[in-house]
Amino acid sequence: MPSSQTFPGSNPILASKPLAPEFTVAICTYNGEHRLPEVLERLRSQVNTEHFHWEILLVDNNSTDQTAELIRNYQLDWPQEYPIRYLFEARQGSAYARQRAVQEAKSELIGFLDDDNIPALDWVAAAYDFAQTHPRAGAYASQIHGDFEVEPPRNFKRIAGFLAITERGPEPLLYNPRKKLLPPSAGLVVRKSVWGQHVPQTFTLKGRVGQSQGQAIAASEPGEDLELLLHIQNAGWEIWYNPDMEMHHKIPQWRFERDYLITMFRGIGLSRYYTRMLSVKPWQRPIAALAYILNDIRKIVWHWLKYRTSIRRDLVATCEMELFRHSLLSPFHHWKKILRQ
Repeated sequence: MPSSQTFPGSNPILASKPLAPEFTVAICTYNGEHRLPEVLERLRSQVNTEHFHWEILLVDNNSTDQTAELIRNYQLDWPQEYPIRYLFEARQGSAYARQRAVQEAKSELIGFLDDDNIPALDWVAAAYDFAQTHPRAGAYASQIHGDFEVEPPRNFKRIAGFLAITERGPEPLLYNPRKKLLPPSAGLVVRKSVWGQHVPQTFTLKGRVGQSQGQAIAASEPGEDLELLLHIQNAGWEIWYNPDMEMHHKIPQWRFERDYLITMFRGIGLSRYYTRMLSVKPWQRPIAALAYILNDIRKIVWHWLKYRTSIRRDLVATCEMELFRHSLLSPFHHWKKILRQ
């Protein structure tokens, strides 16, 4: 914090004015009353942040529980070195909440946490420091470990990335645009200026709606993570994986239920045509669409031949087949939506 001491000729008002934050932790939450305390207590205990100023911005995405009251109570005795600000975003969907966070953040660097993400004690420091050594990084992602309420299904590692588990080793990794692989938005840091220049104000894919058992995932539009990162990557900015930004993703039992997972993978598959075409020039899209259709057919046939005797009882294999099938259907789903508009 700036010293309150003043000197001859100095303006006491300016001398006591707090410096603008250089890093914002943006937490987007829906009905996070019971999940947020663990996240906030971990942020209260962050270490090695003395060399920069930071803030916490909590975006309440139309919660119906006591999230607002919880934050008001935390604000009463929260350290002013890294204050908590509260915002209410009535438009339902994680894409809307993140867009609002970017608009309201006071810093250039914005680190996103979900209300079920538990950052390591040095997560904020590691996130801030990475930007100082990687000036061309428009966005960079965390190393995310799973914290499971129940044992994951057999062969879960094959689909772990779809539940925002990202373990890519101990060294920083630059995502290659040709490999069509990008990280999740949980634990992601973006530069506000890059977002403002290259990410559209309105997302086509709205992201997850809600986070509680019984929420209809089919009503959400997964893929907003890819959408925002593809806009940044297509503009020439680098996307990185930073293993020093470690965190745990708490995954409750209901997220392993068969109906939930199958519905989620169907939604991801149906969004694939749109995200695939973001990196393709308009005149190339008919050819690219045909190539993707043929490749999806190949994947479906190969997957059926490999798992045909076990696919009904193998939840992971079932999820993969739903992804491949609905990826094949995604161009027709997209074109049908356009015709309805």
